[in-house]
Formats: sequence, C-alpha cells, structure tokens
Amino acid sequence: MMQQQGNMQQQAMQQQNMMQQPPHIITTKDASYINDMLAWNLLAMKKAHFAAQQCQDQQVKSVLEKCGQMHQRHYEKILSHLQEKQHSNTLMQ
Repeated sequence: MMQQQGNMQQQAMQQQNMMQQPPHIITTKDASYINDMLAWNLLAMKKAHFAAQQCQDQQVKSVLEKCGQMHQRHYEKILSHLQEKQHSNTLMQ
C-alpha cells in the first residue's frame, strides 16, 4: 500500500513537470537533431527519386515516387514548423 502511494505521488510530480508548450529556445542538441532530420528526409527523397527514374516496373516506380513525395512533405513540414517558430519568436521580441 505504501509503495502504491509512493508511485502515485511520483506520477503526480511527473505530470506537474510536463511542459504544456515547447520552450522558446532551441538548444544546440535540438538544432543538431533537427538538422539531422532535414538531412535524412532530403537524402531519402533524393534516393527515392533516383531509384524511381531507374526503375522499369511501373508499379515499383509509382511506389518509389510516393515514397519520395512523402519524404519531401516531411522535409517541408519540418521547415514550416521552424519558420513558424522563428516568426513567433520575432513577434515576441
């Protein structure tokens, strides 16, 4: 019973420490991870596009093109989030 109460208190403390909104700064580690995500999506997009261009089978080519488009959307979505964040930070200053 005591252990169960201790677990409940720990859970309550963890919930109180959860951020409701992301911080207004990006750490060096965050920036590095974001840069990696952009690079991975860009490379995957390029590889899928290249593979689709080399492919003779239309079904496989179509799947590769869709894959490349998906990675392009992810790349653009990450950029749009960064631009929104930059714009909101500019307005706050």
